[in-house]
Amino acid sequence: MERLTALAIEAALKAGKEIMTVFNSDDFGVRLKSDDSPLTEADLKSHQIIESFLKPTNIPVLSEEGEELSYEVRKDWTRLWIVDPLDGTKEFVKRSGEFTVNIALIENQKPVMGVVFAPYLGSLYWGDENGAFKSDLQSDWVQLSSSLIEELEVQSLPLSSPDVMTVVASVSHFSKETESFVNALKEIEGEVNLVSRGSSLKMCLVAEGSAHIYPRLGPTMEWDTAAGQAVIEAAGGQLFDWRTKESMLYNREDLLNGWFLATGKGVKTDDFWLL
Repeated sequence: MERLTALAIEAALKAGKEIMTVFNSDDFGVRLKSDDSPLTEADLKSHQIIESFLKPTNIPVLSEEGEELSYEVRKDWTRLWIVDPLDGTKEFVKRSGEFTVNIALIENQKPVMGVVFAPYLGSLYWGDENGAFKSDLQSDWVQLSSSLIEELEVQSLPLSSPDVMTVVASVSHFSKETESFVNALKEIEGEVNLVSRGSSLKMCLVAEGSAHIYPRLGPTMEWDTAAGQAVIEAAGGQLFDWRTKESMLYNREDLLNGWFLATGKGVKTDDFWLL
């Protein structure tokens, strides 16, 4: 396993362990950020752990819970980490298990490596130049030693795909536009299976082949998608910026993503843009 990929995996696992400690406590320490989105003690502790792992690489870190950095500071970065210490905080607060740790490595605005870890579910995904992979950890993974990475049982992605066109969508952000997209897709496909998931698990389902497409017809941030896009692309799929019809780019002046469409390996997109 490549050094930086292994480092990101270890950081995600250690952060996940701390997240589960908070998850199993009586008080999440929830407060609201300026945009009214929730922030918990788990977000902050996860950020601190991940930063401690990534800082020695001397690659700058852009994290949702880190220092707010202007474009003037970031514009010349050709290589950076993009991190969401706890993606799906709303699901975390609701005590749903559908939250993740997201760590991505960006080179020349493209995600070249990504790690997505769902600590409650024990589902670990990663992708880099060697391909995309998944490991289902044992339920007692938090008790295992740091040698866990070497002991992982790994599956290459994608796995098998369902016969029926399957669309994955957000649990907390299912927009009217997404509903219209799905209804229009039914006119083409005849039958469409709609699956709802939280956090970047949606992109992981596309990467593994459990879902064919993930239309996000609403806003997200760069740290919401960078790691998941890396996994999808390493698995042979794509994540398109809806406006440009090209792969989503990162470390932009505006960190707010526009609409996008994620597709699994072998899924043709020609008809989707017309819906």
